[in-house]
Amino acid sequence: MNEERIREEIRKRYGERARSGGSCCPATRSCCSGRDSMSQGLGYSEEQLAAIPKGANLGLGCGNPTALASLRPGETVLDLGCGAGMDCFLAARAVGPSGRAIGIDMTAEMVGQARENARANGIENVDFRLGEIERLPVGNVSVDVVISNCVINLSTDKPRVFREAFRVLRPGGRLAVSDIVLLKPLPEGIASSIEAYVGCIAGASMKADYLCAIEAAGFRDIKVVRETASSTQTASEARLLAEGQEVGPAALQLEPQQLRGLARAMTSISVQARRPGQNEPLG
Repeated sequence: MNEERIREEIRKRYGERARSGGSCCPATRSCCSGRDSMSQGLGYSEEQLAAIPKGANLGLGCGNPTALASLRPGETVLDLGCGAGMDCFLAARAVGPSGRAIGIDMTAEMVGQARENARANGIENVDFRLGEIERLPVGNVSVDVVISNCVINLSTDKPRVFREAFRVLRPGGRLAVSDIVLLKPLPEGIASSIEAYVGCIAGASMKADYLCAIEAAGFRDIKVVRETASSTQTASEARLLAEGQEVGPAALQLEPQQLRGLARAMTSISVQARRPGQNEPLG
């Protein structure tokens, strides 16, 4: 697939979601019965959900990276692919008025929605910037924590994303990301589907490759702290996913056994890692 076409399709699709306030789930799927209940299943507490500004939770995540990051007052947090600002607002709350949360998103509509959410709720220690996560508009060694929630899988150059995250982190800084990865290769028709790419499936890396990219960027103490496999997803649920155009029409040609295999190929993981401290060698 052409990388520029992928980026433009992502901008278009997520711009539409920002305008409509819609999640990435087809409306017929049970996961969309309520965004709060879905978010609780991903590790968000009731207190956190109550603190999120209205319109910030678009139901696009696959974990809760703010819970992984052990955020402390006064820290600067960077969110890769911030969307309408959900995790940024939680980070801003955790680091307090002496800290700061910066959100980066490539979709102008998402950045606009996040800025409006901040303005409407009087949240001042957030900063939302338009940019690509492969080329972060952030200075070297300027943040304490980098988080991301189900976004890096959309990048066409994941190793560069992790190198950028390493670049902007201060020595001893932390990485906490939740994402979709693969446990086995996808069927060719799915792997080449632009709909499946935008739906956080076809762009996903093999789990081992994803973790190797983090290590190759220079991170240490890499640990998968949460993994939620999709092995319980039924063939009918997978077909609904396809009909919702998150996988694409190619999935509609698959037999039930193949659809179950597609569901089992995907898993969501939450990963912690750190940049070596001031007195540790980077190599």
